[in-house]
Amino acid sequence: MYKTKSLVASSLKKEPVSVTRKMAAALPELRRLAAGKGLKIHHLGAGYPHPEVTDPSGFLIHKTQYFKHLDAKLSPQDPDSTPERLRESYAYTDTLGPVSVRKHFARIYGADWGFSMQPENLIPTIGASGGINLVCSLFERPGIEIAYLTDAPTYAGFIARAQLANQTTIYSVDMDSEGPIIEQLISQIKSARSQGKLVPFYYTIPDGHNPGGFSFSQKRRQEILEVMDTYGILILEDAPYVYISYAEETERPKPFVALEPSRTIHLFTGSKIGFPGPRIGFLYTEACAEISDKEVVPLRDLLLTESSSDILFHNPEALYAFESMLHDENMKPRQSLWSVAKQKQTVYSENREIIMEGLSSGLGKFPERYSWTVPQAGFFTVFRFHNTSIKTNDDFVRWLVSEHGIVVIPMFDFYPKDAKSRNPQAGLSELRLSFCFTESFGDNRRRDLSEAISAFCDAVLSI
Repeated sequence: MYKTKSLVASSLKKEPVSVTRKMAAALPELRRLAAGKGLKIHHLGAGYPHPEVTDPSGFLIHKTQYFKHLDAKLSPQDPDSTPERLRESYAYTDTLGPVSVRKHFARIYGADWGFSMQPENLIPTIGASGGINLVCSLFERPGIEIAYLTDAPTYAGFIARAQLANQTTIYSVDMDSEGPIIEQLISQIKSARSQGKLVPFYYTIPDGHNPGGFSFSQKRRQEILEVMDTYGILILEDAPYVYISYAEETERPKPFVALEPSRTIHLFTGSKIGFPGPRIGFLYTEACAEISDKEVVPLRDLLLTESSSDILFHNPEALYAFESMLHDENMKPRQSLWSVAKQKQTVYSENREIIMEGLSSGLGKFPERYSWTVPQAGFFTVFRFHNTSIKTNDDFVRWLVSEHGIVVIPMFDFYPKDAKSRNPQAGLSELRLSFCFTESFGDNRRRDLSEAISAFCDAVLSI
């Protein structure tokens, strides 16, 4: 076999395959085994948007109507000419994308969360994952030692991206029911800096935490901001679930970007309230950064340069399609995105109640043996066994699928390496249960999810 011997190859490193990918790869065989035993597959694992709320049929009609509206508005009244919007959609465009998309989004998003969002500070990204990659890439470019602060547990996609560079180390912070433990957050900052590492930001998903299954309290958010202000560190706020909220309007906590936009890098994705396929996202920040010659510059300028070196031209047609969602059926600009999220909220709220009621009725009599988080937003709840002799490892997950037809995701791979060093049992008594996805619709969806959580409770009680 030919072996590459080069400086580039020797500098590469192999990271463990994530549990989500391992499960996806193993699922076809596990499905076969379950089917051979006459078992129905119960989906409590995938964090996918439900097909009931991602049917594009109505959206495609609306998009076509909106494009006709734009063409009539922006193009000369010449039937033989190519509409301006159409020409722009199939030509090179600015890295920032069409101005109108950012203006409409900034007005609506800012109004929804009570702050003045500036469209010139919005950078299109390939979903929120593209924003994570962009920010990491910017801070890694100088080649210095970096400490990435995050939660324990945290989003597996962030762990995977943060571990790519050889000069980066994750410093994680354990959480309680309100968010990261403040004393440990401060301790991790001091520890990283004492080792000469740059601490550029703290990455988190404060609303509908994935995989934590809860939202940070408003009090804890203020405490986090005070720490970040004291130590001069940014907050990288991933916000996929801000509109998938189950809290009353008056009780919804404000995202960090609305509390302190000059301290926050905010990541929005259209995947949860719109459609996951087009991968529309935006990064927003009003922060500034001191560069090597002591000059203070807008962080947005540095991120834009970084973005243009990666994705110089975003897809203008996809961005215009997203702009159509920002307009109602009469082509009038929307005043809020909550109306867009309403259908999704209805389905996910029903699913959440089915899971919460199912766990309560099936296992609520045994609080000394089991507990679970009550999500205020998002797609997940974390289920915990209090008997630490029960190990929710790969074998346990395979047993659930092959013997009971239940697909879940274990929690241990959501904990960074340092969290496992602090506690070798981290995540090994926990499962992430998803309530977002089934393969059925309407009453059948409700039935399938009820059967899934009932089967899960029966499986747990059989241990």
